[in-house]
Amino acid sequence: MDRHWLSEAVTRTVPGLEGERVVSVAETPGGDIGRSLRVETDRRRLFVKYRLDAPAALFEREAEGLRLLGSTGAPEAPAVPEPLYAGEIPGRPGGMIVLTWIETGPSRPGAAEALGRGLALLHRRTSPDGRYGLQTDNFIGLLPQKNDWHDSWVSFYRECRLMPMAKLAAERGRLPAGRRERLARLMDRLDRWLPEAPPASLLHGDLWGGNWLAGADGRPWLIDPAVSYGDRECDLAFSELFGGFPGRFYDAYRDAYPLPPEYGERKPIYQLYHLLVHLVLFGEAYGPSVDRILGRYAG
Repeated sequence: MDRHWLSEAVTRTVPGLEGERVVSVAETPGGDIGRSLRVETDRRRLFVKYRLDAPAALFEREAEGLRLLGSTGAPEAPAVPEPLYAGEIPGRPGGMIVLTWIETGPSRPGAAEALGRGLALLHRRTSPDGRYGLQTDNFIGLLPQKNDWHDSWVSFYRECRLMPMAKLAAERGRLPAGRRERLARLMDRLDRWLPEAPPASLLHGDLWGGNWLAGADGRPWLIDPAVSYGDRECDLAFSELFGGFPGRFYDAYRDAYPLPPEYGERKPIYQLYHLLVHLVLFGEAYGPSVDRILGRYAG
């Protein structure tokens, strides 16, 4: 990695950084979407993520999602890092995002509980007109995510979540005939299991265990969103798919915003979207999990 061009890109794009000197650039954990770095100037520490073969829009939509999650103004809401820049890399292909640095600490029971209460608070924030979607399309991982506005939640989940991902899976040869037919049957029958008009909650959209952090002061932070307005059960369902959230998180959430008894029946259908995402990105290792859900609902 050429630290010189990265240092120059950061100082050129981040407002207020003129006159600051970059003193160190080091690799840091930050997911698989791009290369993640800790950049230290003589005044502050920054988090930088970039990818030379990704569109700048990938990082612009991430910044917009962080701003939306952080716009509640409520002190009980989970913290989010402040986007200082998101867009093109000056003089290079690809895109980058620059965020304020999160100082993490050991995970504490209070952080998970605060996250549960804070997520419930976010979910009580709904779209201005009650519709499902978002004003712009964005990304789930590296994949495009449609967010066309819909009045019907069933219609939105079918046409903006399952159908686009099924198309990508088919294009990559990961939707054999039997799987494709069962998925089509499930999409035709979604109204049997999904509510037509749940509250259009503000969703993180990519809520797995790697996308929340415990700050050094014990406050929970949310990162890497794929936001939209939709059924809040989607966030909870994905959080349960791969683990990473202790029981006290769910207890605190339910105390703040109880879930309907039908959640358990709908949960696998909401997990299906993310399993299709993983099937597209990572291959047939996720095929059996997709098939189990399809067999249950469209066998």
